Formats: sequence, C-alpha cells, structure tokens
Amino acid sequence: MSAPVGASRRLRPGNTLVSTVLLLTATAVAATALWPVYQSAAFVVLVVVAAVLGAGVAVAGALWRWPAWLVGSVAVVVYLVVGVPLAVPGQAAFGVLPSLAGLAELVPATWLSWKQLVTIVLPVGSYQALLVPALILVLLTSVTGLSLALRARTAEFALLAPLGLFLAGIAFGPGAQDDLAPLASGLGLVTVLVLWLLWSNRERRRQRLLPASTGVLPAVERRVGAARSLLAAATVLVVAILGGGLAAAALPATAPRDVLRTRVVAPFDARAYPSPLSAFRSYLQPELADTVLFDVAGLPAGGRIRLASLDEYDGVVYAVGAADTAGTADSGTFSRLPYRLDQSAVRGDEVNLTVTIDGYAGIWVPGAGQLQQIDFTGRSAAALQESFVYNDLGGTAAVVSGLTRGDGYTSTAVLPAAPTDLADAQPGPAVLPPVEVVPDGLDDALAGFLRPGQSPGEQLQAMLDGLATTGYVSHGSAGEPVSRSGHGADRISELLDDTPMLGDAEQYAVTAALMARQLGFPARVVLGFVPADSSTNTAVPVTGAEASAWIEVQVKDRGWVTLDPNPPVRDVPELQPDDPTSVARPQTVLPPTVPDTVDQVDPTPPESTTADPPATDDPFWAAVRLALVIAGWTLLGLALLVSPFLGVLLLKWRRRRNRRRARRPIDRILGGWQEFQDSVTDYGVAVPAQATRLELATAVGGVRAHWLATEVDRAVFAPDGTAGTDADGVWVGVRELQNTLRSSHTRRDRLRAAISVRSFGRYAKRTTGRGRPRRMLEGAGESTKGTGL
Repeated sequence: MSAPVGASRRLRPGNTLVSTVLLLTATAVAATALWPVYQSAAFVVLVVVAAVLGAGVAVAGALWRWPAWLVGSVAVVVYLVVGVPLAVPGQAAFGVLPSLAGLAELVPATWLSWKQLVTIVLPVGSYQALLVPALILVLLTSVTGLSLALRARTAEFALLAPLGLFLAGIAFGPGAQDDLAPLASGLGLVTVLVLWLLWSNRERRRQRLLPASTGVLPAVERRVGAARSLLAAATVLVVAILGGGLAAAALPATAPRDVLRTRVVAPFDARAYPSPLSAFRSYLQPELADTVLFDVAGLPAGGRIRLASLDEYDGVVYAVGAADTAGTADSGTFSRLPYRLDQSAVRGDEVNLTVTIDGYAGIWVPGAGQLQQIDFTGRSAAALQESFVYNDLGGTAAVVSGLTRGDGYTSTAVLPAAPTDLADAQPGPAVLPPVEVVPDGLDDALAGFLRPGQSPGEQLQAMLDGLATTGYVSHGSAGEPVSRSGHGADRISELLDDTPMLGDAEQYAVTAALMARQLGFPARVVLGFVPADSSTNTAVPVTGAEASAWIEVQVKDRGWVTLDPNPPVRDVPELQPDDPTSVARPQTVLPPTVPDTVDQVDPTPPESTTADPPATDDPFWAAVRLALVIAGWTLLGLALLVSPFLGVLLLKWRRRRNRRRARRPIDRILGGWQEFQDSVTDYGVAVPAQATRLELATAVGGVRAHWLATEVDRAVFAPDGTAGTDADGVWVGVRELQNTLRSSHTRRDRLRAAISVRSFGRYAKRTTGRGRPRRMLEGAGESTKGTGL
C-alpha cells in the first residue's frame, strides 16, 4: 500500500466506484480457484463479506489519507472482529459474534492452518479453523489491491493482488481436477483485469486532456476514446481466449498438477507400521477367535468389513501403501478427512454403519466400501476425529492414536457392486509398483489353470476356479493339518508345491493377487472380516474367527471389484508322503505331458499391464526435454503478453509509412508534423489544450521545433503552397527532433512512449478533404487550434 501521492491522485467518485466494483469482481473471480478446496456455503459468505470489508478499509484509507501502517492496523482489527464468525463459525457466539474460544482457535490458526490445509482430504468445508487461510487471502487481496488502485502512482501494481489470490488457490488446491475449471477462472480474471486497466488508462488520459476552461471533454472525443478502449479490450480478450483455448486443447494435462499438498509430508506414514496381514493368524488363536472384537450394524447381507488394503509386495510381506510411482497418486499417503468425501464416481449402494469397539485394538479402522463421512462417538470422539486419516485410493482408514474398547463411530460409504461375470473383463488403468519377487512355481501353477485362446477376463476367472478346485483350507490349529503362517515368497512357493495345496486366506489372497498381476490386472490384497450374520437394523458381533482376506482387482470401466480366491472349507485329503525314492519312477504311471505347455506358461498378453512400471528415460535427455518444454511454454506466454505491444508498434510503423509516402507534398509535410506531434504526445510532454503549432513548439522548446512549425505553417498558408518547403527536409527535421526527445528521457520513458497509445486518441476530428478546399479550411484556422495541423 502506497502513501498518498498528492493532488494528482485525489479521489474522484466515479473512478473510485468503478475501480472498487471491478477489483471486487476480480477478487471474487480469483477466489473461485479456492472453491475445490472448500465447496461450502460458508466459503461463499466469507469471500463476499471479507472482500467488501477489505474494500471499505482501502477506500477509507484513501479518503482520509491514512498511512500504510494505519491501513494495515485497521485491517488486522477487522480480521480479529470478523475472523471467528467467518472462518471459525462453529465457535461464533449467536452465529455472528466473536468468542474467546473462537479467538483462541483463530489466532494460532493464522500461522498453523496453512500446513493443515495441505495435509487434509479435500474439500474441507468449514472444518475446524481451515477457513482462516481463505479469509487472510481474500481480505489481504481486497485491501492491498484497492489501496494500490486508488493511491499508488503506478496503479497497475494493483493487478498483482487478485493474481496472487488466483495463484494461491491453484497452489492449495487439488493435484487433479477438471482442466477447464482453472482455464475458465483464469480467462474470467484476465477479462476483468483488462477492463479495469482500460478504465484506469482512460481516466488518466481524460484528466490530462481535460480542458481547464470547461472541465468536460468534447462529445466526439469521448465517443472516439470509448470506441478505441472497447476495441483494445476486445483485441486483448480475443488473443487471451484463443491462446488459452488452443493451448489447453493442443497440450492437455497428462499428469496430476504439482501443488503444495503433493510436496508436504503427510502426518501419517503407513509404511512405518507392520503389515496388518502379518497378524492374520493372531485373530484365529484361541484368545481372539471367540472374542467379540466389535459390533456392527447396517452391513448388508453378504457384506465384508475391511481393515486395510495392501498393494506392495517385496517377497517378504504385502504392505499398506506404495510409494508414488509413475506420477500417480500415492496409496501410502494418508490425509485428514474434514467432514465428507465425494464418492459420486463410485458405482454402488450407499451403506451406513454403526460400529462399537469391544476387544479390538489397533490403528486400522474397520469399514466398508469407499468412505464418504465418519463421525466418532464416545468419550474420546474429539481426539479420534482429530487423529483420523484416510487414503481414498486404497479405501483404508486409520486412527493414529489407536482404537480401544468403548470407542465408536458411524460412517457412510459407497459399497461397489459385486461383479456378475468376468468373461469380458479387461485390465484397468491403475499403475501399481512392480512385484519385486515372484515366488518360484507361480508362473507354472498359473499356466496350469489357463487354456489357450482365453480372454483376460476368462483367464482371471480360470485362475480363481483353479485355486478353489485344487486348494484346501487349514489354519494350522490343533486338529488341523500342518499349515505354516506367513506370505513370503518361500511360503507361497510351498503352497504351490504341496499336494494337496494347503493354506488359508493369508496365502490364497496373496497368491491370487500375484497371479492377477501376472495376467495384467491391477490387484491388491484386502484384510478384513466376513461376518457370518449381518443386519441393517441391529448390531451384530464380529469375532476373530471371522477374519479373512480377499483380493480387489481393477477392471476397465468398472473400477475395483471384490473377488474371493479362498477355497471352500472341506475335508483335507492326506498329504502324499515325502519319499525320496519317488523321484525315480520308471513306470509310466503318470499321465502324458500336456502338449503346448510353453504356450500355457506365456498367457495371452493383455491390453495393458501393471506388472512393471514404464521404462525410465535417460536422465540427460529427460532434462533436455523438460528444459525445452519449459522454454516453449515460457515463449508462448511471453508472446501472448507482448502481442498487444507488438500490435501498437506495428500500427505506428504503418501510420508513419503512410504519412511519409503520401502522394501529395502537402500531405507529406503535414504528415511529418503529425508524426512529431504524436511523439510529443506519447512522451507525455505538457502541451496547452488546443495549442497551435507554434505554441506546441514553444512547449517542446528548442530552435529546431520552431523551425519545423514555421516551415509547416508556410506550406499550409503561403500563397505559393509548398513551393518553398522541402517535404523530405521536414521529415529530416522530424527525425532529429524525435532523437532529441529520446535522448532527454530515460530508457524506461522511451519504452513507455514506444508502446503508448495516447497518440491514437489525440484527434477528436480529422480533416480528410482533398485539394484546395482542405487548404482553405486550414487557412481559415480550422487546423491551427487544438490539433496543431
């Protein structure tokens, strides 16, 4: 905010009103960049009230000539007074007044809420004090922008305020959103700012050209000036819209936007905790098998309770959350959930669960489907809500402080529809981290389940049928065949080598996920519970014996679908003896080898595969391409920015060329004077209104200017016309005078004069007659006043 600059910047009601309206509109348009962050009515109210109050502070400061420190102090007071009802509405007294509790949240949120905003799932609505950054940005934009517009010598600096708000909205927004939304907001903002620039320049020119005697510009000049302003605005807007639209169409976004939330470390790292699948057998031990872990109500018939999804396998464990790969979202990044998630893209049925924790203890939160909203109950509800985090990519929720007996919550989620037929299924587009270790025998076992000519969906179904047919279930408990726990590569190889195949959900889910990955399907393991009973009305107890594991496979156009790879529970046949002599079997008691085994080992490659990440480019050429892309976009942006100025230079060159090449000598002589007078106007030399040529030359000063004015007057008024005046000599004098003007000004002034459009609005009326009638008008004094022709 600039201090008052004197009478030249005194407030004028018309200019103040128009500037206020346009800059408030620009602030509102720029604030739309923050809409994906909040998406609530409270945000709309905040933008309107904060922008109006900020404009009031700026206008008051300009009217009474407050210094910058006083304007800032008043803005801080306004922030403290309206901060609670606008940014912390839950703590406002009577909904509109600040309270001590609200101020206790508002003040620390002034510097703490910024990081909280980029570590939480969007949108945040009016959750806690997360509206504080929006209040600060909007209030600061309106106060700073309007103060600069009304008080600064260079009012154009006011444009930086709404532009900064727009860029802040992009930076704090989501990494992926509709590409047209920011483009539309950006073009709207450019439109409003260009209109304000044209208005501001028009008012500045009007004050310079305003006749001291009348105080009113001639009607013709007002109409001509308005027409030129409208034409300039239309030109700039057409260039901006066409350039932005063509750029968006030609180079669409191919990766999520790199914003602040992608660069900030999340408050919870799932990879720092043991894999929950490693504790699968502990739920089946006697101390937990019959223990009620939690009660759940609202689960539909056949529904499953999920604890965590696991998508990264290193040959030892299947882990929750994979590091960011190929520019995709990070399934290991958990964010705080403000109050709801938009799951409208998930096809399925909405379920409402009520869960009460009993014997269960841990950080993973039991749930179903893709979570929309969760509300905790009980004595620790506030602490649980504060430490609740969620990863929407994997559908996994956690409470950093952990769940204990007595905790409870209600949740709303979308349960994806179960698949009816996999025959036409095709692999989905998700990119998962590569499987680091493929267990021995996995490819051979998979090839034994497949038949040549099967489609990817048929291969997936054949794999599930093969596991269900050849596999048997044993938890290794007392009275059951020996079945070792774990799901490392050695344990999966042992499962596939045993005859009969013997394991439980831990091994079968991992085996099925790895086989699905080999078929090209993105697949992950899900740990959870399958209650024997379910009820949408009454609470059903869930025990440790109901723990299970299954897989989810991403299918094209269907999303993630749940598949159960576990064999049915049935009697286990006796294991074949491990007799070393059985290695040498000369008798032909085995069935003949199945032909085309090689073809079965290499199943038909699917349309897309997620087993391996895309090959990485050479770092040097990747850096070169990145530099070229950045340079190209920079040049395109600079071209769009300088195109209006290049247009001005082109028009001036064409005007000068037409004047100097005019057919008649009198037109070339008058054109030379007009060229000099336009240079004087563009350099902003103070010239009396309606000045004659000699008066203009006196204002410029110098013998050469007087000589030029005298020569032009002689050509216009002398009886012999242009006989005594050399048109080429006039143009030589014009060049010398222009060089004198350039040398007497700074480089910045020369640049501003070169791109100035003031000379285009100099004439309210041009004389376009030909021949002697024109000279008669000039001789009668028509051109000796005002225009200096």
